[in-house]
Amino acid sequence: MKQYCELIRHVLDHGEQRCDRTGTGTLSVFGTQSKYDLREGFPLLTTKKVLFAAVARELLWFLRGSTNINDDLTQHTPIWNAWADELGELGPIYGYQWRSWGGPRSAEGREEGIDQIRRAIDLIKQDPSSRRILVSAWNVSDLDKMALPPCHLLFQFYVAGERLDCQLYQRSADLALGVPFNIASYALLMELIAQECNLQAGVFTHTIGDAHVYLNHIKGLEKQLTREPMALPRLKIAEKGVDDIRFEDIELIGYQHHPFIKFPIAV
Repeated sequence: MKQYCELIRHVLDHGEQRCDRTGTGTLSVFGTQSKYDLREGFPLLTTKKVLFAAVARELLWFLRGSTNINDDLTQHTPIWNAWADELGELGPIYGYQWRSWGGPRSAEGREEGIDQIRRAIDLIKQDPSSRRILVSAWNVSDLDKMALPPCHLLFQFYVAGERLDCQLYQRSADLALGVPFNIASYALLMELIAQECNLQAGVFTHTIGDAHVYLNHIKGLEKQLTREPMALPRLKIAEKGVDDIRFEDIELIGYQHHPFIKFPIAV
């Protein structure tokens, strides 16, 4: 994960100090890009422990179209709790937009919204050279209904021979806490979709708008940068389609890491 460490170092050295929504303050750089080749190993950060189980459960929660923290898949992923209402609801966030863009159109018959994930998979299989294999979570008409507007808001797939690549655009990125999750989550998504499409997961390109480090994360990140990265783990996934995969079907193998570093969450 040399690329991630280089991004952290760049923001610490060159970031502009800015005020932010949470009142914590950040060092920020606008417009960064990093690439992770999944053929070299699964890009899970090794300079601190990342809770891969939480990454996997959250992604599966998104892929089921869920928007409530009380759904079974989120029993061990409390990362959304701070934004949920008293019923555990978050509004039409990622899962809703990915699997049901637009939502039901009528009370009777209830025509479902657009399943962008299924459309992307179908395009990869049927028209792999398409330049329109995109999934968006930035539904302008739904933003005011969301507990938190999407940060990782648009991703695009690209088929190169037998390889599936993906580029994510993320408008805002918490480099200490969020980005290690984001990298692992989209790498896992690539693996799941590549498997269903009989392709090999290739290069994940992570493009960030506001790449920032919260001021109360600097000390922990400086400590993290003194650690030597370890060999990357690999994944073993049951041979099932995206809609049939369950948490128990995903196995992380050979994950070696330095100790966990606790960073406070800015809400």
